[in-house]
Amino acid sequence: MEYLDKYDKLVKLLTEEFEIEGKKYNLNDDFEKFFVRSNRTAGTRIRKVMQELKRISQEVRDDVQDYKKKI
Repeated sequence: MEYLDKYDKLVKLLTEEFEIEGKKYNLNDDFEKFFVRSNRTAGTRIRKVMQELKRISQEVRDDVQDYKKKI
């Protein structure tokens, strides 16, 4: 089921290491690097991950709306 794949991807974005455009990201590590160690590059990575999260979330919202129209 497609919605389960999207849900799994959202969970993975928030909790595990994952890959976007060939680069590996770990949101938890980047939060620590940015807020604790003041690493500005980690802030850029956080913003990139959050943009991907927003894109996937919008897809899920659209799927929910489509499903609501069918029931």
